[in-house]
Amino acid sequence: MSIYKDNVTGKWRVVYRYTDWTGEIHQSSKRGFPTKREALMWERELLLKKEAKLDMTFESFYEIYVEDMQNRIRDNTWGTKTNIARTKILPYFGKRKIGEIEPRDIIAWQNEMLAIRQPNGKAYSSSYLQKIHSQLSAIFNHAVNFYHLPSNPAQKAGNMGKEEHREMLFWTKEEYLKFADAMMDKPVSYYAFEMLYWCGLRMGELLALTPADFNFETHTLRINKSYQRLHREDVITPPKTLKSNRTIKMPQFLCDEMQGYLKMLYEPKEDERIFMISKSYLHHEMDRGAKASGVKRIRVHDLRHSHVSLLINMGFTVLAIADRMGHESIDITYRYAHLFPSEQIQMAEQLDIERMEKSNGEESGQ
Repeated sequence: MSIYKDNVTGKWRVVYRYTDWTGEIHQSSKRGFPTKREALMWERELLLKKEAKLDMTFESFYEIYVEDMQNRIRDNTWGTKTNIARTKILPYFGKRKIGEIEPRDIIAWQNEMLAIRQPNGKAYSSSYLQKIHSQLSAIFNHAVNFYHLPSNPAQKAGNMGKEEHREMLFWTKEEYLKFADAMMDKPVSYYAFEMLYWCGLRMGELLALTPADFNFETHTLRINKSYQRLHREDVITPPKTLKSNRTIKMPQFLCDEMQGYLKMLYEPKEDERIFMISKSYLHHEMDRGAKASGVKRIRVHDLRHSHVSLLINMGFTVLAIADRMGHESIDITYRYAHLFPSEQIQMAEQLDIERMEKSNGEESGQ
C-alpha cells in the first residue's frame, strides 16, 4: 500500500492492491482523507479486514458480514436487518474492536435499548427488542463460525426480549361465506379472497400468480414465487422458504371460478400477473367486506390461519397440512391448531356424558 497527498486538493489518498476470491490481483484507491493520520488508520483497518483479523472494529466486520450475507437473504428482510444495524447497533459498537466486546458490554447496550422511549412515550415492544438482539447475535455468530472469534458475547449475555405471537384470529367457514358474498360486487377482490381462503396462500404468493401457474386439467396450482413492492418497484422473488415452493390441489368449484376470472381479463400473457393489485388494496377491501357482512375484522394473513383451522376441523393430519401450506416444520402448523367454537361445545357435552356414565356406574355398584 502507498499513501499520497494530492497537491491540488490537499487531501490524502490510499492506493492499495487486493486479491479477489478467484486469485486475481486488483488495484484500487480511497481518496479524501483530511490528514495523513486518518489515511493511515483507514489503511490499517483495511489490512485487518482483508486478513480477517479480529483486531478490526465492529463496523469493519459488519461490512464483511454484509458482503458475505446480503445475497443470501430476501431483499425486504435484508432491508429490515440493515435498518436495525444502522440505527441500533453500529452507533454503540461501531468503533469498538470486535474481539474486545464482552458480555457486560452487551448488557450495558441492552439497558440502553430498554430505556429508550418512542415519541408516544412507550418503550420498544418485547418482540422488537428480541429482534434487535437477534440481529446483533447473528453478526457475532458469523464471526464465531467463519472468522475465529472465540465466543459470542451476545449469546452469553442472553436476550433482552422475547418473540410475541399475536393472537391468531380466524373465520369459520360460515363467517367467510358471509364476507365473500359482500365481495362479489368487485370481481378482482372476490377471486383474490377466494384464493387466499380456499388455498391458504400468503399475500405475496397470491399477487405473484400468473395464468401459467394454473393447470385446470389436473386441478393443480403451482406456487413458486412471491411478489414484493420494494423501492417503488415490483419485484418477484422466490417463495419465503424452500418448502414454500410447492404444487397444491384446487377444489373443482375454485377451478371453475378461476377459469371464469381468467376469461374476464384482457388476453393475459402466460407470465403476466393476474392480480394487479397491492397489499394495501387487500387490507382496504378487508375493512369494507367485514363492515358490509357484519363479521369480525381479521387481518388478511388471518385467512391463511382460517384455511389451516378449517383443514384441521375437517380431520386432515398436521403433516398433510404442513405440505399444503409450505411450512418448513410441522411445529409451525401446530401453532395454527385452533378449535372452532362448536367443537368446544361438543367437548363440554362429551365431558358431561363421561361424568354421568361414571356416576351411574358407581350407583349401580352400590
